[in-house]
This record gives sequence, structure tokens and C-alpha cells, in this order.
Amino acid sequence: MLTRKQKELLLFIRQSLAQEGVTPSFDEMKVALGLRSKSGIHRLITGLEERGFIKRLPHRARALEILRGPEDLEEKNGFVGKKAKNFVQNVAQNLSSAFELPFYGRIAAGTPIEAISEPQSQVEIPPSLLANSKGGLSGEHYALEVSGDSMIDAGIMDGDQVVIRQADTAENGAIVVALVDDHEATLKYLERRKGGLALVPANEAYETRVLDPSRVKVQGKLVGLVRKY
Repeated sequence: MLTRKQKELLLFIRQSLAQEGVTPSFDEMKVALGLRSKSGIHRLITGLEERGFIKRLPHRARALEILRGPEDLEEKNGFVGKKAKNFVQNVAQNLSSAFELPFYGRIAAGTPIEAISEPQSQVEIPPSLLANSKGGLSGEHYALEVSGDSMIDAGIMDGDQVVIRQADTAENGAIVVALVDDHEATLKYLERRKGGLALVPANEAYETRVLDPSRVKVQGKLVGLVRKY
């Protein structure tokens, strides 16, 4: 007996394999099923594997093989029908349609550069990068290209494109786009300290800047990253 989420995941994996030829990523699975974290996907995949519905292929990332479908157990109950097909079609359509975001050029992950006030172009971003914890889309987003290496220890490298959700506040420790003195933009960790707001790099070669809160405006929070090879 499979749970509803196990059935949905199995159908989604099978549909992705049929249409794309590859297993969907854990992020795509999380969005498709509306889960809050990838740990839930791990548990579902383990359950499907233990019940003999899928097999993980060794030495290959994201590689799963479908051994049998939910109809092998549930066809008599009518699960494989219009409801299941609609679920798969809706998820596949949502994940296959890239979003266009305004691209504001380069932002410093090193010495701050002048802020760019107008978008230069549009970029296509996978919708999974814009999903909130419930699997939906929320807020306004934009894209920037990283210039510099001060966030390299956070996995953010020179030339990466980062996806930013617009916000004027952020929790302590978030990676934010910070506007300093209304003309310098930089990508850093934000920390609140007794001496003011600290813009903290993720590279020991760079120093932390502690500024008066009146000098710093949060322009958005990092929610995703796109790297081209």
C-alpha cells in the first residue's frame, strides 16, 4: 500500500523520465509535491525503493529506475485515472515553463560597486528557484551576476547568476543584496551587532564591514543560484 505522496512522487518521476529522459532533481520533486524540505523526498524515495517500485542506479547522480507503477496495486481503486493524470500534467507544465526575470547586471561579491537602478535585459530562470516552502510562488524576483570572490566559501562564485527575492528586511544571517549609502550594492551575509549592521563575506581574504543601520538598505534576499558551464 502506497501513501498519496508516494503515489504522486512515483507518477511525477515516471512522467519526467518519459518526457525529459532524466530523473527530476530533489528540488523539482519538492516543488511538485509541495513539501517544505528535501528530507521529505528522501523518505518517500526510500519508501518506494523498499516496496520495490523504484531502484537507485549506482554511480549515477539523480538516477532512478521505475520498476512498476502505482496502477499495479491501485488500479482497482481508481487512483490511476483523471485525477492522477491531471496532477502529473499540471506539475510537468509548471516545471517546464521558465520564468523571465529582470536582469540588473553585475553585483559585487567583493569591493562594492555602484548600484544599477534599471534592468539591462531579461533572463530565464527555472521556476523551482522561485518556489516558497509550500511549493508555490511568492514575491517579486530579479537576477544579478556576481562579480568577485568574497562569497566563494558560501558556494557563490564570480560569474554566477543569483536570484533575489525583493525584500527590505531579512533575518539575521541571511545572504542579502545590501545598498550602502544609496549608491553601493554588494552581496553579503547580514548580521545585526551592537555596533550596527555587519556585512560579512564568506572569504577570509575580505574584512567584515560594520556600518550604522542608517547607511544600509536591504534590497532583497538570495533564494537561488544559476551557474553556467
